[in-house]
Amino acid sequence: MAPGSSPSPDFDLIVLGAGTGGYTAAFRAAQLGMSVALVDYGKIGGTCLHVGCIPTKALLESAELFARLKKAKEFGILLEGGPGFDFDAIAKRRDQIVQRMWTGLRGLVDKNKVTWIGGRARFDGPTTVRVALNEEDGTPGAGGERVITAKNVIVATGSRVKSLAGLAPDGRRIITSDDVTTKAVLPKSIAIVGAGAVGSEFASLYHDLGVSVTLLEYLPSIVPLEDRDLSQALERSFTRRGIKVVTKARFDTAAVKVTAEGVSMLVGPDGGLSEELRVEQLLVATGRAPNTEDLGLETTKVELDRGFVKVDGWMRTAQEHVYAIGDVIGGLMLAHVAAHEGIVAVHEIAGEGPEAIDYDHQPRATYTHPQVASIGLTEQQCAERGIAVKKGVFNFAAIAKAVIVGETEGFAKVIADATTDEVLGVHLIGPSVTDLIAEAALGMTLEATAWEIGATTHPHPTLAEVVGEAAMAVAGRQINA
Repeated sequence: MAPGSSPSPDFDLIVLGAGTGGYTAAFRAAQLGMSVALVDYGKIGGTCLHVGCIPTKALLESAELFARLKKAKEFGILLEGGPGFDFDAIAKRRDQIVQRMWTGLRGLVDKNKVTWIGGRARFDGPTTVRVALNEEDGTPGAGGERVITAKNVIVATGSRVKSLAGLAPDGRRIITSDDVTTKAVLPKSIAIVGAGAVGSEFASLYHDLGVSVTLLEYLPSIVPLEDRDLSQALERSFTRRGIKVVTKARFDTAAVKVTAEGVSMLVGPDGGLSEELRVEQLLVATGRAPNTEDLGLETTKVELDRGFVKVDGWMRTAQEHVYAIGDVIGGLMLAHVAAHEGIVAVHEIAGEGPEAIDYDHQPRATYTHPQVASIGLTEQQCAERGIAVKKGVFNFAAIAKAVIVGETEGFAKVIADATTDEVLGVHLIGPSVTDLIAEAALGMTLEATAWEIGATTHPHPTLAEVVGEAAMAVAGRQINA
C-alpha cells in the first residue's frame, strides 16, 4: 500500500439486518458482482419469516380450512361427526413451515456467496461497522468484536412490536403478535386492540377456531388505511360472523385489570356507554416501533423522524453511502415493499439509475376471511387530491367460480382517472384476492387504463374475472351484471 493511502474496504456493501428487505438487497448486490456482508444478531428471515407474515399466514390457512370444512356438506362431502382440530398440531405445522423457509434462505446465502456475520452491529462512522459477535451457540455479544468497512451500507434493521402506555405485555394474559406466532395457546375469549391488518387477521383467525373475539379500534373504521367501501364491507362481514367490533373504542389502560383468570376492562365507543369486558387474553396490535436505537447513527449524518430513518425515493439517507430500507424507514412497513426498496437501493448503489419507488404502486394484502387486497389510491384519497374519477364495482356473487368454490362474499372496485381512464386504484375483498391483486399491480406499473384491463381476456371460470368485469364497469360495459 502506498504511503498515505487508505486501506481498501472489506466489502463493497454491508447490509445491517437480514429480514426480507435486507437479504433481498444482499442477494441482488451479490448478483451484480458486489462483495457483500449480511449482518444480523438473529436468524436470517427476520420478523416476517420468524414471528410475522409466514407463521401468521400458516395459522390463518389452517383456520380457514377448518371454516371451509364446516361447510363440507354443501359440497356433497360427508364428515362423520363433523370436523375438529388440534391446535398443538396447527402450531407444529406453523413451525415446520418456518423451519423449511429458514433452511432455504441459509442455502441462498452460500449460493450467492454472501458473507454472513452473526452479531449486533453499530456504526463507527459512515462506512465502518463494529459487530459484537454472537458466540457459536448463538449467545449475543459473547463472541468478541469484529470491525468491518465497506463502500456502502444499507440499514435494514426492521421494527418490533409496541404496546400502549400502561399495557405491559406479559406473554400470558396481555400478549403481542410475537406470542401468537411462537406459542401454542388458544384462549376461549380474546380482545384485540387495534384493527389494522395485523389485528384484523388475528380476529379472523381466532374466530374461525371458535374463540370469542372482541375487536377494538380507536379510529372510525377497521383496516383504516383501506378504501372506505372495503373497510365497511369487512366490518359487516366480521359482525355477521359473530365478531364483536367496536370502532372509536375508548378505554383507560391504567384501569385494565389482570388476574390469574384473565383480563377485565371498561370499554365503549367514543361518547357512548362503556361496558365491562372480561376475556382470557388481551392482544395488543397497535403498530410497530423502528429498531434505530444503539445503532451508532450519531456517528453519521443520518437523520431521524420520530425514530424512523429519513430517505428519498432511492433509499438514500442524508449521509452519503448510507441507505435505509424496510420497516426502519416507516411507511407501508410490508415485507414485499421492503424487498422492492432493497432492490432500488442496490441498483442505485450500482449506478444503474433505477426509478424512484412509487408507493402508490405498492400492493397491500390482508389475509382475513374474506381477504382484502388493494393497490393505489382510495376513493377518499382521490377526493383529497382533487382528482376527478370514475369507478366500477363488480360483486363476486356474479362470478361463476366464486359460486363454485362457495365464496361469493365481496367485490372488486376499480378507480380510474375521469379524463385519461388511467387506473388509479384497485380494491378487492373476497376469496383469494391477495393473489388477484398482482394483475392490478402489473397493470398500474404499465400505466394501464381501465379499458385495457377490461379488454384483457380473463379465463373462464376463474375468480380473476371479477377484476376484468370491474374494469369494464368503469365504462358501464360489464357483461355479467
